[in-house]
Amino acid sequence: MRLLLLPLAFLIALPASGQAGPRFEDGQAQVVPAFEDAEAWIQEELWVETEFDSDGDGMMDRVHTAVVRPQQTETEGLKVPVIYETSPYFAGTAGDSPGLFWNVQHEIGETPPARTMGPDVPLRLRPGISSSHVSTWVPRGFAVVHSSSPGTGLSEGCPTVGGINESLAPKAVVDWLNGRARGFTAARGGEEVTADWSTGKVGMTGTSYNGTLPLAAATTGVEGLEAIIPIAPNTSYYHYYRSNGLVRSPGGYLGEDIDVLYDFIHSRDSDLRATCDASVRDGEMGPNLDRLTGDYNEFWAGRDYLNVVENVQAATLMAHAFNDWNVMPEHSTRISEALKARGVPVQEYFHQGGHGGPPPLAQMNRWFTRYLYDVENGVENDPKAWIVREGDERDNPTPYAAYPNPDASPVMLYPRAGQVVNDMNGVGALAPEASGGQGMATVVDNVSFGGQALSAAEWTQHRLLFVTPELAAPLHLSGTSTIRLRVASNKPAVNLSVWLVSLPWTEGRGARGGIVTRGWADPQNYVSSVEGTLTSSMPLTPGEYVDMQFYLQPDDQILAAGQQLGLLVFSSDREFTLWPQPGTELMVDLDALALELPVVGGAAALQAAMGQN
Repeated sequence: MRLLLLPLAFLIALPASGQAGPRFEDGQAQVVPAFEDAEAWIQEELWVETEFDSDGDGMMDRVHTAVVRPQQTETEGLKVPVIYETSPYFAGTAGDSPGLFWNVQHEIGETPPARTMGPDVPLRLRPGISSSHVSTWVPRGFAVVHSSSPGTGLSEGCPTVGGINESLAPKAVVDWLNGRARGFTAARGGEEVTADWSTGKVGMTGTSYNGTLPLAAATTGVEGLEAIIPIAPNTSYYHYYRSNGLVRSPGGYLGEDIDVLYDFIHSRDSDLRATCDASVRDGEMGPNLDRLTGDYNEFWAGRDYLNVVENVQAATLMAHAFNDWNVMPEHSTRISEALKARGVPVQEYFHQGGHGGPPPLAQMNRWFTRYLYDVENGVENDPKAWIVREGDERDNPTPYAAYPNPDASPVMLYPRAGQVVNDMNGVGALAPEASGGQGMATVVDNVSFGGQALSAAEWTQHRLLFVTPELAAPLHLSGTSTIRLRVASNKPAVNLSVWLVSLPWTEGRGARGGIVTRGWADPQNYVSSVEGTLTSSMPLTPGEYVDMQFYLQPDDQILAAGQQLGLLVFSSDREFTLWPQPGTELMVDLDALALELPVVGGAAALQAAMGQN
């Protein structure tokens, strides 16, 4: 990894003569031999009392918490900061039973077939809740804390999947580590437990749902949460289950919705399970998740962390993958941009793989060392963006001044229609100049065909495809692409899917060909506004055009010379959208179709890549 490191000498913190303390070199906490003996570590489990009663039993919920810390915190009075991970998964899940998911085979806007409610999750318990991070951070002079989310494992309360108790539960643990909340040896009653070994400085991390919760805790503004490293975090459940007004599943989990995830994680073994199911899943989620319109409402707004990001003070190292089609990269970039605008310390790490993938340990170490041990290692002066380039290992990112690349600027590309033979659309061209006078093209919806097959077809009525010439030089895209369309349908509702692809399509990612980025939208939400009014939608008038403009997923990718960049427009996406019966017609005004690309080097670089110099 190409980190800019300051040549710091060894710093050894000794609480008293001859006693062990943390050690730092090159701005990173080092393994201390005195902290390495796992048999000597202090391990304890407790229940931290929160400030909410989400299961309505008249008592404040307590969350199950576990601590692992160096023995010197007990024998020598050493105080240490904390690495903390919380999760709804630690005590087991329902698994991927097909019966949990919604049936997506129905018309858009039609009441979907009833979903089978999930079975009780078998409770899986293990000492210490989890072993993640322990062997990495305890030998380096940190304590490691884990907790189970409300309504999971031995934690009290109800799971709410983004509800306020999921933010307040880790807040309570941070408060306990700072002496502001109480901990007990039992879920009810028990002796009080204090964290007098803690410095009060806490850093949180985790991946996916576990990466969401550090941000959730940070949005409470809790004092003592100094740094977070969210990895592939879900920062808005609306953006996870919807896209520009369209009902859209997360990649790999067709038919999942927020109530499915509730059933997946609800592992609390209690006579209050039925109470939680009735109040949260059936009483709140059921009436408000709205699979009929896909519109944004107060329910979804309450589970969108961008709406409370102004409370975040914790220094944030955000990690995500540009090919994560489960929790898509917009989840991280939308929060990072908001935090940068507020002056919160932010660094971003991106790689070219799929879901998950933490930053290199050295990068995480510098982040936690700076903000939990107050070591002046200069991390705030490091490059703000670290991107793993195509073909590189994940622990060897390339530094950039920022993301998006400051040298990127928007460049327009326009379609030139291919031939149409027997209602079959051929392959058109993408060019820097608009043609005009091209008229309308028709796509016939058929979910039987996936995007890869559609991008490979020479002739088909089920998509439009426009491609550049073979690239004469590499083309570096960095940022968010925008698609502009004017569309109509012969029915009141139609799916709209847009992919950017690198052709020819080959196995692998990045420069080898395949998906560059993609996006989805519901034309019904654009009837009254080209920007899209996500809080309301109106059925389309068959044959009447609406103007649309929406973002594709953020990306930073270098397309290799010899590839072609393709714009693929089709209707239902079998990996993500509902599956209506084939036959709906989507009409596209080719003269209003335009693609705005964020190109490093701008128009000159695009011209060079397209061999137009």
